[in-house]
Amino acid sequence: MLSSQFSRNICHYIALSSAFAASAFILNNFLTHIFALPGLYGTLNAVGFSFDTPEDTYGGFALFIGIFQSLTYVAALVYPYMILRSQSAAPRSSALMNNAAARIVSAAFWAVMLIGIVDAAISFVRIEDMLPSIVGADLALSLGKPSFRGVYVHMPLLFAGIAISFMRRGVDFIWLASLIVFGELLIVITRFIFSYEQAFMGDLVRFWYAALFLFASAYTLVHDGHVRVDVIYATFSDRAKACTNIFGSLILGLPLCWIVVARGLWGPSSPFNLALLNFEVTQQGFGMYVKYLMSGFLIIFAISMLFQFASVIIKELNVLENNREPDETGALQEKVS
Repeated sequence: MLSSQFSRNICHYIALSSAFAASAFILNNFLTHIFALPGLYGTLNAVGFSFDTPEDTYGGFALFIGIFQSLTYVAALVYPYMILRSQSAAPRSSALMNNAAARIVSAAFWAVMLIGIVDAAISFVRIEDMLPSIVGADLALSLGKPSFRGVYVHMPLLFAGIAISFMRRGVDFIWLASLIVFGELLIVITRFIFSYEQAFMGDLVRFWYAALFLFASAYTLVHDGHVRVDVIYATFSDRAKACTNIFGSLILGLPLCWIVVARGLWGPSSPFNLALLNFEVTQQGFGMYVKYLMSGFLIIFAISMLFQFASVIIKELNVLENNREPDETGALQEKVS
């Protein structure tokens, strides 16, 4: 079925366009719901391409941004075609997908590390009633509001994590795992020796553990470490294994990631948007204000896995063509340690 160049190009195009279109969808989702921009649907409504009556009236600048938002979807569909037409870019597109997944995971990793440490520290000094003496009564009161802490504490740390990911090559999952173990050990020691336990301590461990589990999925896929029934697969030839991985990624992998993205971000009342836009928290005493960010973990999981599934598809297509990629396909292996 994948013996013809046309069928391989179709698979290649689906892999690339799925990842790029999901990226455009996620970007436009936040532009639409955070900054009240029209997005694709609102732009079509405003210019008369929809039968619905526009609920919002947008100014000229907002409509200009809305047109730009709409063009990102066009670019997501056209750019993969341009890559396929390029003799030099097409063979290396697996490395492009790999590098994109690595960059997303790296930025998320550092953001989670910084936010976890800082938010836990704020929660601790707030519990011990030391926060007013450190930052003043007014700021201490504001830091007790999820929206204030999310905008003025978490968001700067998120951008700091993105900046660090561009300066540092690796993502040290072993250190995050070590911090989780240390956090659990600290809970045990303080609970049974000092009879001291607070909600933020458990929140921090759960926050980091969820990040470790979801962010490392793309890395695990690179190393073929996910659960697989090898009784039959191990007997396959290289070409049969390549076809199995391609169809598995196309039929199961890409649709699963798209379901997560679409179901979670389809509208303002969808699960991920509702949690993120309202800075949802689980308030147990003076716990951490990070529950809404854990909804975002699933977005990171879905988009990083989309890029990685695309990389797998393209790499296996190269196997079928007897044109294995050079070292660039190991980008995520080098970037994530």
